[in-house]
Amino acid sequence: MHFRAVGLVSASVLLSAGLAVAGCSGSSSSSTPPAHKTTPAATPSSTAPAPSPSTSSSSGGGTASSATTKAIETNWAKFFNAKTPISQRLALLQNGSQFSSVIQSQAGSPLALAATAKVTHVSLTSPSQAAVTYNILLSGKPALSSQPGVAVLEGGVWKVGDASFCGLLKLEGSTLPAGCQG
Repeated sequence: MHFRAVGLVSASVLLSAGLAVAGCSGSSSSSTPPAHKTTPAATPSSTAPAPSPSTSSSSGGGTASSATTKAIETNWAKFFNAKTPISQRLALLQNGSQFSSVIQSQAGSPLALAATAKVTHVSLTSPSQAAVTYNILLSGKPALSSQPGVAVLEGGVWKVGDASFCGLLKLEGSTLPAGCQG
C-alpha cells in the first residue's frame, strides 16, 4: 500500500535524522487532534537556525494564542532541521538527554538532511501541553501528513513531546531506547 510504504520511509527518515518527536513520557493519552487543513509544503530553509529555542507561556485549554502557536511551530521546525546543532535539538525534545545516542548516531545520514517538519495545527490541552498536528517533509514534499503529536512547555520552552518520538520509533520498528520504556 502506497501510504504504508511512504509512512515507513518517512519514519526511517526521521530515525536517520535522529530527530525525536513527542513521546513516551508519563502521559499516555492518545487523543488524536482532528485533521485540519494542511498547509502546502514549505520550501526547506537554508538559513542557519536561531541560537536559542523560542519561548512562550500560555494558560488554559483550547485554541493556542498566536505567540504559543508560533513558538511551537518554530521549535518543531528547529528540532527536525538537520542543520540545528544536536545539543539544541536535544534541548527542544522533552527528556532529550534520554535520546542523545539515537540522535547523535543518525544525525549525518543523507535522509536526515532531507527531512523537515511543519506544524499545521496547535490546540492547547492544558497550560503546559498542546496537541499538535504536523507533516513530515522529505526534500520539501509531504511524506507523512496530519501526524498527531504533543508539545510540552518546560522551563518556558515549548518542546517536542517525547511520546511523539517514541511513536515514530515504533512505526519504524526499531528497538526502543530506555526513554520509550515506561
